[in-house]
Order: sequence, then structure tokens, then C-alpha cells
Amino acid sequence: MPGRILIADDEPNIVTSLEFLMRRCDYEVRVARDGEEALQLVEEFRPDLVLLDVMMPRKSGFEVCRRIRETPALRAIRIVMLSARGRDVEIDRGLALGADAYVTKPFSTKELVAKVRELLPQPA
Repeated sequence: MPGRILIADDEPNIVTSLEFLMRRCDYEVRVARDGEEALQLVEEFRPDLVLLDVMMPRKSGFEVCRRIRETPALRAIRIVMLSARGRDVEIDRGLALGADAYVTKPFSTKELVAKVRELLPQPA
């Protein structure tokens, strides 16, 4: 069974690129375009990993991360925060809220795939 990834980002070009990249790596993928939809899909889809943009409408990635970590049934979900905000204070905040990794935009697709593979078992 392939790993399940939720892409939560409101930038269409990034979503398209990430969706293509993750599907090419044989992951099952769903997309959320805002923080509210991300929380809904986390409950319904139960991804193994969330690629989570920090700046989204309706709820920030920080809020989504906090809510996932506060819910016992969801705590095992891996979270990779994605953001154009790469200052230490934002990175520290994301990691303090429970993100497994924090990747700044623009990012190397090769490095992102390596980070996802490090956090998730390789699909069979």
C-alpha cells in the first residue's frame, strides 16, 4: 500500500508540482487549498504525511500543525512545513509546534523527495 500524502497549499503552481512529484514517487495524494480543508482531509483521508504551507487562508499552517499534534489519534502523522518565511523564528515556531521538518521555498524537489522518503517508508 502506498504512503498517503496530503498537500496543503493555496498556490496552484506549487500544488501542481508537488502533486506530480509525489504521485511519480507512487504516493497516494490528496490536496487541500486552505487550512480548514486541510484539517477536514486529515480527519477523512488520514495521511501518513502532510506537506503543509505556513501561509494559507482560513487557518495558517502553524494552526493546522498545532491542531494535528493536539489530537491523539493524529499525532503519528508526519508534518513537513513549507514556507517562503525562512527566518529562524518561523522555523523554530514550526518545529516547536511539532513539525518533523521545515523546508523553505523555493526548495529543491530532489531534497524534498529525500526528506519525504526519510520520514515515510518507501511505497512497495
